[in-house]
Amino acid sequence: MEIQYGAEVIDKSGKVLGRVDHLMRNAWTGKISKFVVRRRAPYKDIFFSVGDVLKATNTKVKLNISFHEPNGNA
Repeated sequence: MEIQYGAEVIDKSGKVLGRVDHLMRNAWTGKISKFVVRRRAPYKDIFFSVGDVLKATNTKVKLNISFHEPNGNA
């Protein structure tokens, strides 16, 4: 499973969170360890671990978790 830059990120409940904007790789293995989801204002960008991913294709990343904003806006 390889997460791609620009892929749409969808949480477990089907909510579109944004797009993959930055990939962080393990310096020793070169494998992706975390990624950043870029979101439109007023929402803040989100960091996720590859452990949060259920399935990834070239265009979509499906998370195995539901994401809720602390203030209830998402």
